[in-house]
Amino acid sequence: MSQTRSEIGTLLRRHAVTPRKGLGQHFLADRNLVAKMVDLAGDPARSRALEIGPGTGTITRALAEAGFAVTAYEIDERLRPVLKESLAGLDVDMRFQNAARLDMNEFGAGTDWVLVSNLPYRLGTSILLELLQEAAGLGRCVVVAQREVAERLTAGPGSKAYGLPSVITALYGQARLEFRVPPQVFLPAPKVDSAAVSIRRVAPPEPVRSLAVRIAAAAFRKRRKMVRSSLRGVLPAPAEEILASTGIDPTKRAEDLDHGAYLSIASAIPRTDQ
Repeated sequence: MSQTRSEIGTLLRRHAVTPRKGLGQHFLADRNLVAKMVDLAGDPARSRALEIGPGTGTITRALAEAGFAVTAYEIDERLRPVLKESLAGLDVDMRFQNAARLDMNEFGAGTDWVLVSNLPYRLGTSILLELLQEAAGLGRCVVVAQREVAERLTAGPGSKAYGLPSVITALYGQARLEFRVPPQVFLPAPKVDSAAVSIRRVAPPEPVRSLAVRIAAAAFRKRRKMVRSSLRGVLPAPAEEILASTGIDPTKRAEDLDHGAYLSIASAIPRTDQ
């Protein structure tokens, strides 16, 4: 069973651990929300769960009790005794390592992985985007993130939240904003709202998608410019020619193009130039 706020507080005090703002530590303490996340994770008989930043182990324990085999990465060594206590009796592959240095080969196509995490506020988004692009075995993600981050992951063209994270997410999966998560269900409570996002992986990484990410990154670096200018020097032929071949208006800007447009641009580049 997942932990309540009082249980998490007692656990932390018992082991003299204070959450660190620098590590983005806001521990989720709502049994109903944790149960929703586990339900969204799918069938434990078909997937292995990956967790980034287990904290006090509330999601970890819920996943293990639901039948998932769990691999969890925690950077904070202070939490070793906390997790030893909270996960007692459960078979969890607990690794005290920096998840920003994951070996993506471990999450290859041989195993179906599902990422289920209350993402650390500081580095969680970059780790998620890297997993989407590089972990071929990742089939699904269920994550809690700052509301602003959640909106970026699920935004479409025309939205103020739309940017490179939106494009990367859409290139590799179908994202859905599942539910809001208020500050008071965390310990300590953050100053911002959060939200849960699910992402269903739609395709394994392939060269044309990786190229589409690089093109989108170049366009968003100069997002105030029209794409005929922002992509000049990035594409192997005059940008106007490639854009014309795809039917994309060269006067559009980065935030006007959806992920399909970036995929079309990448696909229009001769294979020998990729």
